[in-house]
Amino acid sequence: MYGFIPASGKRYPAEIRWSGVLQKLAGDEFRIIEAGCNNRTAFSDNPAGINQTGYKILPSYLEKDLFCTVLAIGINDLQTSYGVNENKIKSGMQNLMGIVRTFAPDSAIILIAPPVITKHIMMSYFSTMFDETSIKKSKELGRIFESVAAENNCEFIDLNKIIVPSELDGLHYTPESHKRIAQAVYDILKNISG
Repeated sequence: MYGFIPASGKRYPAEIRWSGVLQKLAGDEFRIIEAGCNNRTAFSDNPAGINQTGYKILPSYLEKDLFCTVLAIGINDLQTSYGVNENKIKSGMQNLMGIVRTFAPDSAIILIAPPVITKHIMMSYFSTMFDETSIKKSKELGRIFESVAAENNCEFIDLNKIIVPSELDGLHYTPESHKRIAQAVYDILKNISG
């Protein structure tokens, strides 16, 4: 997650983004490596190139000694231009798991399912990229991601249980939501680190 500000289209400063809040919570316990990118897809070939295409850029962020990899990605694949279906979503996320296991074999993985896109997106700038079908597909992501996490022995967070997207665009998050995401991730990190 990049930290897109629904009201302005700019990026929240580091101390507001969930990764920055997470670093503050973690203190010296963990070093958080942020890799968010605006409009990045998880498994669809993004016309903007490698940096915007999750499965292509992911290996460059992975190191053998990573304690944990957090994958918070997948909503941009629901843009109408990609035409994804459930099988493609699941196989695409499975591929990301395989990449992590290959390049950071000892890393724990936290898979985060994005919240359902709300109807507010249809009145925003993003209505040119997402439609009612995108909203419908977003309602299935939690179930699909949870299944992928279980099959790969990963930790799982369903953001639908802790946040809702901003009413300004039905897609991005408020500062309060970033805090909640950071706390959820931190709780898991504390638990798996013993």
